[in-house]
Amino acid sequence: MGHRGERPSCLPLLLVVLLLLAFCRGRIVRVPKGPLIRVVGTEVAIPCSVSDYDGPSEQNFDWEFSRETDFVRIVSTWDSTFTSEEYQKRVGRGDIKLRRSSNDAVELVIRNIQPSDQGRYKCSTPSTDATVQGNYDAEVQVKVISDGLSVSGSKARSSTSLRLSEGDSFKLRCSATSTSPEHTHLHVTWQVKSGSTWRDILSLTHEGKFQPGPGYEERYRSGDVRLDTGANDTYRLSVSQAASADGGAYRCLVSEWVRGADGSWQKIQEKSVEIATVSIQRTALDVVISTSNVSVTERDSLDLTCNITTDRSGIFQAEVMWYFSASPDDTLSDAQLLLSMDHDSVVSDSTLISLSHVDRNSYRLLVRDVDVEDSGYYFCEAAIWVPLHNGSWHKVVERTSAPVSVVVTALEPDYDVFLNASKTPKFSDDPTELNCRITNAQDTEANIRFTVSWYYRQRLPGDDVVAEELLASMDADWTLLLGDRGRERIQNGEIILSKKSADTFSLRIQWTSESDRGDYFCVISAWSRHRNNSWVKSKDVSSASVNIFWATQDYTLTVEAVKLKPFFVAGHTFEMTCKVSSKNIKTPRYSVLITAEKPLADQSNPNGTTRIISLNQDSVVRLEDWTDQTRVDGVVLEKVQENEFRYRMYQTQISDAGLYRCVVTAWSPGGGGMWREAVNGLSNPIQIDFQTSGPVFNVSVHSDSPTIYQGEVADLLCIVTMEGMPLEPDDMSFDVSWFAVRSFALDREPILLASLDRRGIVTQSRRNGSSDLSLERISPLEFRLRVHGCEDHDFGNHYCVVTPWVRSATGVWQQEPDIKAKPIFLSVKMDVLNAFKYPLLIGIGLATAIGLLSCLIGYCSSRWCCKKEVQETRRERRRLMSMEMD
Repeated sequence: MGHRGERPSCLPLLLVVLLLLAFCRGRIVRVPKGPLIRVVGTEVAIPCSVSDYDGPSEQNFDWEFSRETDFVRIVSTWDSTFTSEEYQKRVGRGDIKLRRSSNDAVELVIRNIQPSDQGRYKCSTPSTDATVQGNYDAEVQVKVISDGLSVSGSKARSSTSLRLSEGDSFKLRCSATSTSPEHTHLHVTWQVKSGSTWRDILSLTHEGKFQPGPGYEERYRSGDVRLDTGANDTYRLSVSQAASADGGAYRCLVSEWVRGADGSWQKIQEKSVEIATVSIQRTALDVVISTSNVSVTERDSLDLTCNITTDRSGIFQAEVMWYFSASPDDTLSDAQLLLSMDHDSVVSDSTLISLSHVDRNSYRLLVRDVDVEDSGYYFCEAAIWVPLHNGSWHKVVERTSAPVSVVVTALEPDYDVFLNASKTPKFSDDPTELNCRITNAQDTEANIRFTVSWYYRQRLPGDDVVAEELLASMDADWTLLLGDRGRERIQNGEIILSKKSADTFSLRIQWTSESDRGDYFCVISAWSRHRNNSWVKSKDVSSASVNIFWATQDYTLTVEAVKLKPFFVAGHTFEMTCKVSSKNIKTPRYSVLITAEKPLADQSNPNGTTRIISLNQDSVVRLEDWTDQTRVDGVVLEKVQENEFRYRMYQTQISDAGLYRCVVTAWSPGGGGMWREAVNGLSNPIQIDFQTSGPVFNVSVHSDSPTIYQGEVADLLCIVTMEGMPLEPDDMSFDVSWFAVRSFALDREPILLASLDRRGIVTQSRRNGSSDLSLERISPLEFRLRVHGCEDHDFGNHYCVVTPWVRSATGVWQQEPDIKAKPIFLSVKMDVLNAFKYPLLIGIGLATAIGLLSCLIGYCSSRWCCKKEVQETRRERRRLMSMEMD
């Protein structure tokens, strides 16, 4: 046998790497990188932490101290007897203690550190690991230096008091030096205390950067708060535009910083000194308008004076602004600025309004040619500005006066309004015209404009009051505003509004209807033009009402029908006239409708009434429900006179028997050339009755096989029988229609299957299935319906309807009433054997073919595709040995 090539195993290398990682991982104790430089007398906190340990999460720590070689035990987190004798008193007093910051970190805190505390400090952690790995202690060097930081104010005493006014400037100084043997930096911060806490104003950091405190960023960027350094290590705070929030105690806070061994800055001590107490007095300012409520007449002048009083001394300037508001509760943002004078005495421009400085404390507002829209509330706002060291001005206080109410009385024109009706209706649809006139007009100058509003009020019997309805109104720019009542009629031109002259307005109703009866009145509005060319309504004057009414009587309409020929037989012409008379209708026209009430046995119209022909008020004739196509011209309706109409029906049939009436509608002229329906009338009935002794026909349905299977042919026979007087086959004919109801209880609408008219024309209805129909006449009185290839939806009740036609002695064919046969139920069954014969044969054939194909594929695969030569090993044939011989 051959030997396979072996690859070098990676398992030993992997074990070596894992062992190295195991040895590298272990407990790590960390302390800050030394030396730590601290100032004598201050508090020192030395942190110590441990990581990568096993055991409980909370670890214990031991601290030891060494000046040269031997370590002395200081304090422990878990052993109260750990402290050596020389440190027991300091530990007991709390001057030395441990402060735990987390489960794996503590701080050694030494208060009031002394030079004797200078040396090496070691932090140790007792082992909780399963194996000893890593470091279990760490040391740090602490160096104690003398206190060389000195902070003092600008004077010998510790602090002073300053009383300033709002907007003044002040400066404060402090001195800070350090004689530390180490290279230290100073961090100077100016602070103010207005309550119980100190707030940072501005700092010069140990890195030489200026840092404003919260809320002082904007003032620092504008230069109002500055920190300057001077000779002899002085630091000067300069504050401009002092506000009330700047009042309080000011101190200078100085901290000393040193760079540690790791390159980070560490604060080693901090001192402060209070410099001064500053109090800021708010500037008092009083703003009053000399007058209270003012009333002026339109076109006069409005004179208001604003007086200001302040306790401010020295150099200052006042700024004055006048505002106008429609409401006394509006704020300055909602009010309108009229005019202003800034602290440089520059007045904003205005044509009709002027602002003047009367004296040092008085400012006068003059509004010339006042208008009604100037009515409202006026108030004055004043501000005090003081100069700054850089030449700019600063606003120190701002006040607003109480509003003064100003009422401008309008110059109203004096006039009267008179309304009269120039045209009144006597009948419905007559025109109505009303004229609204302005009379006795005074003080109507060019700035006055008049408009009109038209109102309608319905008059009710008794003392009932109905609110008026607006028909239409005009605004100042002649825009027409339509009310709900007259909107559509005004838009259609049925109501016309016009201005006939400068003092006359007109309302015309083209066709007055009964709903227009009531009271009408007009309102004349006077509009005044203001300075800005806007129009404001100044006065409304209403006219007396005018009543529009005419006496009406109920419409009366009488219709009389007269039969012109008292007796006639079938085939002759039927003729009748309708005479109409009316009362209380203005110039009426009539429309006529001829109706027929057939006997209940007539199946063509189950409702009993048939609309035959009509003639409208414009003499246009229309066939209504007349459906006999062979007699389209067989009915005529004509107008004989204005109130007389004649109806003729040619070649009458027996089926025309019934009651005939004239339905007349009277029309009167309406608005816009339209006709309005006034009243309806119905005439007396005229009867058509035929006395005949002809044959009586009966109809029945028969089938030899009412139950069939799907796919077979169903034969249905419609058999007509005749009783009474016999007729020759050539003198009678039949219209046959077959119907089907697809239900057992005849509760559905019948469906027309096919029909055969008396001329032999067959008509079939549209079918959805695959079955087919045939209808034929097999004898003069027998008609056969065949359903070929019946399906399950061909079941149901089947019946025929026969309409006999009989030829009279005069040779005219007469239509007899329809005859309906009693239905017969056709049942369609399914042949189970034939239904499953073909699917079963197809299934057996497919199964046989698939089985033979599977056998063929298996044989070919085993014969050619999967053939494998197996070489048998030659074995020796030996006989088995007996176990005793072994």
